[in-house]
Amino acid sequence: MNARRTVEPLASGRVAELRAAPLTYPLIGTERAARAAPAGHKQFERSARIGHGDENFRRASDLVLSWGLQLGAGLRPRASSPTVEPDAVCELRLGVVPLGLTAPCRVVAVYEDEHARGFAYGTLPGHPESGEELFLVEREPDGGVRLRIRAFSRPATRVARWSGPLGRLGQSLITERYLRASLELTAD
Repeated sequence: MNARRTVEPLASGRVAELRAAPLTYPLIGTERAARAAPAGHKQFERSARIGHGDENFRRASDLVLSWGLQLGAGLRPRASSPTVEPDAVCELRLGVVPLGLTAPCRVVAVYEDEHARGFAYGTLPGHPESGEELFLVEREPDGGVRLRIRAFSRPATRVARWSGPLGRLGQSLITERYLRASLELTAD
C-alpha cells in the first residue's frame, strides 16, 4: 500500500457536472442516525478499534477527512477538494482504464465534534451501486478509538446486478481494505 499517494483534482467541468447530478437513492444523510435503509437496499456495518488516545483520534480523523482510507485501500480518488467538505464530489477509480471501475460520489454529511469525526457520501449516476457510505472515527468511553463504516446499497448497473454475490464480496473486500488501511496508517 502506498500511503504517499495523493488525491488528484477533478477538472472543473467534471466538478460542475457531478454537483448538478442527482443522488441515485431516496434518502440522504441517514447513515449516522442508523435509520432503516431505503426499500431494496442492503445495509451493513463494520468497525474496528484502531488505537487509543487523543493523538490516535486526531491522526485517524485527519486520515478519514483527507480521503486517506480510499487511498490506503488502493482506490485512486479524484476529488473537488483534497480534504472532505460538504458537497465535495469525487470519482473513486479501481483497476486499469478502460476495464477499471469509476464510482462517482458526493459528500452528503460531514461530522466533526469532540467524540466523532467523519463523513458520508452518496452515489451519483455512473456508480455501480446506489446508496450511501459512512466513515466515522469515534472516541470510546475508555479512550479507545474506533473506525465505523456503515452503508446501505443496491446494484445500480447491469454489471453490478449480474455480479450478484460477487459484487457483495467486492464491497466487503474494499471495506476490509479500509479497516486495514486505518490500522496501518494510524499506527504509532
